[in-house]
Amino acid sequence: MLLSGKVAIVTGAASARGIGRATARTFAEQGATVAIIDLDPGSAAAAAESLGAKHLGLGANVADETAVAAAVAAVAEQFGRIDILVNNAGITQPVKTLEIGRADYDRILDVNLRGTLICSQAVIPHMIRAGGGSIVCISSVSAQRGGGIFGGPHYSAAKAGVLGLAKAMAREFGPQQVRVNSITPGLISTDITAGKLSDAQEAEIRAGIPLARLGRADDVANAALYLASDLSSYLTGITLDVNGGMLIH
Repeated sequence: MLLSGKVAIVTGAASARGIGRATARTFAEQGATVAIIDLDPGSAAAAAESLGAKHLGLGANVADETAVAAAVAAVAEQFGRIDILVNNAGITQPVKTLEIGRADYDRILDVNLRGTLICSQAVIPHMIRAGGGSIVCISSVSAQRGGGIFGGPHYSAAKAGVLGLAKAMAREFGPQQVRVNSITPGLISTDITAGKLSDAQEAEIRAGIPLARLGRADDVANAALYLASDLSSYLTGITLDVNGGMLIH
C-alpha cells in the first residue's frame, strides 16, 4: 500500500460526497491513519468513523490559529507523527465583482487562503522533526482561467493565492524534505455542485472538456494520493491539473 504507516490530516472532509472525504477514504484504503479536521466536531467524528476504528475526527475552523493548533497537537499526541497534510477546506460564493462586500471578501479569503497557511504552519514543524512530509493544497481551475461556474472573483483570487503560497512554501521547506504541491480541479460533481446545473448547462460545459465528462471526487483523491505518496518524491512546487483537459495550455 502506498501510504502504509503514514499519518495524514485532511481538512474539510466531513461532506459525504466531497473531495475531502474521497481523499480521506482513498488514503485510508492505502494504509494511512487519517485525521479529519472539519468545522463541526460531530460531523468530523462521524466521517472518521466511516473510515474505520483507528481514524480520528476533530472540529476546528481552519481560519482560527488556536483551534487549528489544538487539533494538530491532538493528532500528533495520539499518533506520534504527521506525514501528510491535505489543505482541502474551502468555501465559495457565486457573485460578481461589484457585488463583493468586505465581509464576503474576508470570509472567502480567510477559509481558502488563510486557512491553508494556518494549517501548514501548524503541521510543518512536525514534518521537519520527522525528516520530511508532503502537503497537498487544493486550489481550483478558476485560479488559472479567471473565474469558474460557482465561484466569484474573490474565490478565484483566494485560490490563485493558494498556488503562490504553495510554491513559496515548497521553495522554503524543500531543504527539510517537506514537499508542497497543488491540485487545480475543474468542475467536480460534489454536494456543492449537485442540482445547481441544468441539463443544458451541463451539456455546454461537457462540450468544452476533451474527456467529455464532469470530474468525480475520486479523480481528485487519486491525484492527491500520488502527490502524498513516494511516487512523487522528486516533485515539489508543481500544479497538477485535474480537469479532463478543460485547461489545456
